[in-house]
Amino acid sequence: MTSSRASTAYLTVSCKDRPGIVAAVSGFLFSKNANIIHSDQHSSDPVGGRFFLRMQFHMKGLDGCFEEFKEEFSATVAQKFDMDWTLTPAWIKKKTAILVSKFDHAMMDLLWRAKRGELFTDITMVISNHPDLREAVESFGVTFHHVPVDKNKKEESENRILELLDGKVDLIILARYMQILTSKLIESYPGRIINIHHSFLPAFVGADPYRRAGERGVKLIGATAHYVTEELDQGPIIEQDVIRVSHRHDIEELKILGRDIERQVLSRAVKWHLSERVLIDGNKTVVFI
Repeated sequence: MTSSRASTAYLTVSCKDRPGIVAAVSGFLFSKNANIIHSDQHSSDPVGGRFFLRMQFHMKGLDGCFEEFKEEFSATVAQKFDMDWTLTPAWIKKKTAILVSKFDHAMMDLLWRAKRGELFTDITMVISNHPDLREAVESFGVTFHHVPVDKNKKEESENRILELLDGKVDLIILARYMQILTSKLIESYPGRIINIHHSFLPAFVGADPYRRAGERGVKLIGATAHYVTEELDQGPIIEQDVIRVSHRHDIEELKILGRDIERQVLSRAVKWHLSERVLIDGNKTVVFI
C-alpha cells in the first residue's frame, strides 16, 4: 500500500439534482475529519436533471472502519437524496481479466502498463479462444487459459469462461477478443466489461477494415473504448481518439497507426475506470478527467 493511497477512497454519486447535495456530502466528510483531495461534479440540467459527483478523500484509519463508514453515509446522506453511489477503497487493486484472440497489441500494452504500475490493477488471467499468445502472457507471470469457441457450442465455452472468472475479477477487458459475448456473460458483469475497436464502424464492418478504408481514401482513423452491452458495439462510450492520415500511408502503415491509437485509447479508458472516474448515465458516460 503506497502512502498516497492508504486510507484514501473514491466516492461516486448520481441522483436527481436538487440543492444541498454537495453540502450534505462534504459536511458528512468534515464530520469524520476527512480531507477532500479532489472533487468533480456535473448536472445534466439544474431543473429536473441528473447530478453526478466524484470525490477522492483521505481519512485516517478509514481502512479499519470502512464498512461502518459506508453504513453511516448511507443512513445519513445517501438515503435522504435517493443516491446511486459507490465508495471504493483506493488502496485495494481491482482484479482484471483480459479476453483476447490473436491480435496481441492491446493485450501486451495492458500487461506492460500493469507491470510498470501505470495501471493500478492485478491482471489475474488472460483468456483466449486461440493458444497462440500463451508464451507471451506467461512471460509476465500471468495465467493463460485457452478456451476454444465452437460456434455450435458457444454456451459451453462461455460457461467455462464464467467458471474461470467467478470471484476472481472486478473488470473484464476485451483486448481485441473477436467473439460476440452472450447476454449471460454481459449480465454477470454490468458496467464492468470494456471493449476496444477501430472507429470505422459502421462504415467498414467485418474483416480487413483498414484495407477497405484505405481504398476509400479515409483521412482519419481512430479507436473507441466502450462498456459492453447486449447491443453490439453500442454501449456507453468511455474514450475515443483519432489521428490524421493521408494518401501517403499504405495499408500496413494504416494498421500500425490504428494499433497504436487502440492501445492509447484502451489504456486511458481502463485507467479511468480503475480510479472510478467513469459514471454511467443511461447509454452514455460522465467521465471526470
